[in-house]
Amino acid sequence: MAEQLDIIEGTKEERYEALLPQIASVVEDETDTIAKMANVAAMLHETFGFWWTGFYRVKNEQLVLGPFQGPLACTRIKKGKGVCGTAWQEEKTIVVPDVDAFPGHIACSSASRSEIVVPVFENNQVVAVLDIDSAQLNTFDATDQFWLEKVAALLCPKQ
Repeated sequence: MAEQLDIIEGTKEERYEALLPQIASVVEDETDTIAKMANVAAMLHETFGFWWTGFYRVKNEQLVLGPFQGPLACTRIKKGKGVCGTAWQEEKTIVVPDVDAFPGHIACSSASRSEIVVPVFENNQVVAVLDIDSAQLNTFDATDQFWLEKVAALLCPKQ
């Protein structure tokens, strides 16, 4: 039976703080990465009400759409293209306050205004990216980066 997500209120920091152990509990005994990604995307999306929350997995030298919550998404992204492909190539989190100001931004939805992309590492290689879009400008900051990097690390804990 599926677990119920506790309603989390408070500041952004407090919500992340409360959500992280819940995510850890859901993914710790699960061996299937897709199942983990699906639940993580749902938990983040439900807690914060982001426009789009999901994963792209590295497959055959491109990013391929994985589990997500939100509207229709781009299916494949090349390395170095858009925010997701750039985060993959540079192997680092990218916070974009205004997607229209990001050179080469891939507009899967015109409603997306700001974005954060966090690489997921396994054996020191990027195996996926966590991509979150907001319908508002300047949604993401260092707080999101700090906590979402912790979330990404839970997906592949054996480093």
